[in-house]
Amino acid sequence: MAAILLGFCSLGAQGAVYTDDLSKCLVKSTNTNDRVVLVQWMFATLTLHPAVQSFVSVPDAKRDSATKTAASLFARLLTADCRKETVNALKYEGAAAIGASFQVLGQVASRDLMTDPHVATGMKQLGNDLDGDQKLKELLKEAGVARK
Repeated sequence: MAAILLGFCSLGAQGAVYTDDLSKCLVKSTNTNDRVVLVQWMFATLTLHPAVQSFVSVPDAKRDSATKTAASLFARLLTADCRKETVNALKYEGAAAIGASFQVLGQVASRDLMTDPHVATGMKQLGNDLDGDQKLKELLKEAGVARK
């Protein structure tokens, strides 16, 4: 199980056939609520990093609850919804296939989060702040990229 969790954290998606099949199954087998569970777990876990601890604090009980809920989701996906794909991925491509497949699911879940109107408005602020950066304007001009 530790190998599977380490695989989840790895960034090296190989794009192999069985990994792709598992990735598609994970995405197809989750609904909006499942993806919210995944994002909540990722967020609660990311708040443990010292670089963001001054921005937000998640109580241990909430983090533990998010982890337990995510573990149940992972177990359901791997052992029930996508059992055949999981077996094939593990058999032919190893534990890293699990990590790579959940990385794809995490990207889909994050995309759902980013399309929320409140989040999109917050993200737009970065673009607004960059619009006035003279060095960026010069770089874009040098690269031949037209700015709107």
